[in-house]
Amino acid sequence: MKQPRVYNHGVLQWEPEILEAYALYLLRFVQVYQAEGLPVHQLHIQNEPDSNQKYPSCIWTGAKMRDFIREYLGPRFREAGVACEIWAGTIERPDYDAWAHTILVDPRARAFVSGVGYQWAGKGAVQRTHQSWPELRLLQTENECGDGNNTWEYAHYVFTLLHHYLSNGVNGYVYWNMVLPPGGHSTWGWTQNSMITVDATQQTVTYNPEFYVMKHLAHFVAPGSVRLDLQGPWSGNALAFQTPDGSTVVVCANPFSEHVEVVMDVASDRFLLRLDAHSFNTLVLDG
Repeated sequence: MKQPRVYNHGVLQWEPEILEAYALYLLRFVQVYQAEGLPVHQLHIQNEPDSNQKYPSCIWTGAKMRDFIREYLGPRFREAGVACEIWAGTIERPDYDAWAHTILVDPRARAFVSGVGYQWAGKGAVQRTHQSWPELRLLQTENECGDGNNTWEYAHYVFTLLHHYLSNGVNGYVYWNMVLPPGGHSTWGWTQNSMITVDATQQTVTYNPEFYVMKHLAHFVAPGSVRLDLQGPWSGNALAFQTPDGSTVVVCANPFSEHVEVVMDVASDRFLLRLDAHSFNTLVLDG
């Protein structure tokens, strides 16, 4: 099989036979995993396609990703009948017109795209993407991972990220990293936050602030839940969902250094909540 050639600065050589070979390579990758009983549900074309990283990377443009999906990858997947979705991702830039709009406004490319993946600065394009393509699934593909200090302040920032993405139509949120050693040193030298710190030498496990941010949502908001709109001065610090069993789950953050009291009206019921300083709080109302 002819392999795609990549220049040293990370740009895929744009020749038909190379693009055809690359599409076939991706198809075979998915098929081989499936043959081993490991289904690949989504294929995102390139991780951070506008960033030349220290790890293997490749620079694309929105127009090139559109053309690759339309002319090469989409037709190969369709012909093979492979049960794997093609996603435009993972986009790390806020320019909606240069990426999502360029790809999706082309009807032939749009026919092959099941969703768009966003991360980091890509959060700036989420709202416009959802407004323009409300039927399209969106995914937050990589949580912003901090500096390894695992502070409550950064945990509140992560909550604002969750709030931003989920309030603007994203269907899922992917956390990065789940577990790291003390100091949060990644395998390529960047100290990062994690939900859990495991010290193999001391044989200790520490649950960090962002673990509790994620637990407040993941533990109570079941798959298939639907986000509910909120009104009032605390809407910018709260998320609400209706779960498949009919329950209502409200997650509310208090970013201030003192406790606050919040009045919450749900249907005909009124609740007075005392939110501790720098806290995350979950209210579950049975259906």
